[in-house]
Amino acid sequence: MEPWQLTATAAAAKLREGRLTAEALVRSCLERIAEREPVVKAWTFLDPLLAIASAREVDKAHTMGVLHGLPIGVKDMIETADMPTTYNSPIYQGLRQGRDAACVGIARGEGAVILGKTDTVEFAAAGRRALTRNPHDTARTPGGSSSGSAAAVADGMVPLAFGTQTGGSTIRPASFCGVYAMKPTHGVVNTEGAKRYSHTLDTIGWYGRAPEDLRLVAEAFRLFDLDQPFGKPLTQLRIGICQGPNWHLAEQSSHEALLLAARRLEAAGAIVEELALPQAFEGITEAQRVVLLGEGRGAFLQEYVAAHDRLHADFRDRVENFAGISGAQLAGAYNLAAECRKLFDALFPRFDAVLTPAAVGEAPLGRQDTGNPVFNSMWTLLHVPCIAIPTTRGPHGMPVGVQIVGPRFGDAALLDVAALVGPVIDQP
Repeated sequence: MEPWQLTATAAAAKLREGRLTAEALVRSCLERIAEREPVVKAWTFLDPLLAIASAREVDKAHTMGVLHGLPIGVKDMIETADMPTTYNSPIYQGLRQGRDAACVGIARGEGAVILGKTDTVEFAAAGRRALTRNPHDTARTPGGSSSGSAAAVADGMVPLAFGTQTGGSTIRPASFCGVYAMKPTHGVVNTEGAKRYSHTLDTIGWYGRAPEDLRLVAEAFRLFDLDQPFGKPLTQLRIGICQGPNWHLAEQSSHEALLLAARRLEAAGAIVEELALPQAFEGITEAQRVVLLGEGRGAFLQEYVAAHDRLHADFRDRVENFAGISGAQLAGAYNLAAECRKLFDALFPRFDAVLTPAAVGEAPLGRQDTGNPVFNSMWTLLHVPCIAIPTTRGPHGMPVGVQIVGPRFGDAALLDVAALVGPVIDQP
C-alpha cells in the first residue's frame, strides 16, 4: 500500500510510530495528484515545493499535535497565509490575504501540512462552478460547493480536506463521491477567515475516508465532550429512521440506500425505529431558503458596489432581492428554526442518532448541476451535527450515501455512533 492510500488515522499511527514521515506522505500524495489531477481537476492552487518544505518543518517538530504530518486540502474560500484565496471569483484571482483562517491556523498548529487549495463553487454559493469532476465518473459532478475537497479525498489525493456547508455543501458531495464527512454543530468551529454567505448557516466541515478520520479533526477543534465515554455497544443503539418532509423528492437510489442502511443496522443488532418529525418541520426547508437569501443580500453587497461588472448575475440578483424576501419573512423563519431546534433536540436521548438521506440520489451529469441540497438544508438551519456515511451504488454505479444526525452539541456522541455504525452501513 502506498502512503497516499492510507486513511488519515492509519497514516497518523505510522507517523507517531516513526514508520512514516510527513515528507514521504506528502510526496506520495503529490505523486497521486500528478497522476489524477489532469482528469479530476480538484485543485486551484498547488505548490509542490512549498508542500514539501512545510512537511519537512513538521518532521522537525519536537512535539506532535493531533494532526501531525497529515496533509489537508483547504477549500478555496478559506484564507491561507501562504497561498492565494480566489473564492473562484474573477474579482479575487491571485488574492493573498497574508493570514490564515482560524480553522487553517488550528490545523497548522496541530501539525497538519496545508497541501493546497481545492476548487469550489463561486463564493461557495452560486455563480461559477468548480472545474472539478467526480472521480468515479468524470462526466458527473462531485457536488458542490465543496467540490474539490470531496473529490480530492475520494480520489486519494489527500487524506483530509476542509469544506463548508450553508445548505448541503459538505454532506451532499460526500454522498456523491463516496466518502465520510462531518458538518459539526453550528458555531463550534470558528468561521473567521472563510467567506461569509449566511451567519446563521455557514459551518466549517471536513472530509475523511473513515469515521476515525473525522474524529481526529474534531479533536483538533476541541469539540465538546470528546472526553466523555459513550458507553454503548452497537446492539444497544436506538436509531430513528427519518424520511423527512422532502422524501417525495428522493430518487429510488436514495430510497434504497436509506432502507439498506436500516436493514444492515437491524441485522447487526441495533434497534431501528421509524421517526416522523412534528408538523412544524413541514416549513423548515422554506425557512432555510428565506434565511439563505435574506442574509445573502448583505454578504455580497461589497462586491456589488465595488466590482459590479465582474460579479456574477446570481449574486447581483441576491443583493437586489430578486426573491422578494421581506423582514417579516426572515423573522418568521428565525422563529420557526428556533421552535424546530427545540423539538428536534427533545428526541434525544430516546434516540442515539437519526438516520436520513444525504442526497436526492446519484451525482447528476455535467458540472452545472451540483445537486439538490434539499436533504441537507433543514439540518443546517437546525444547527445540528451531521455525518455522511457511504452506503451503496445507484443504477449508474455511482456512490449514494446516508447521514446520521444528532442534537446540537452532540458531536462527540455522534462521532462514537459513526464509529459503530460506519463499518455496518458502509459495505462494498
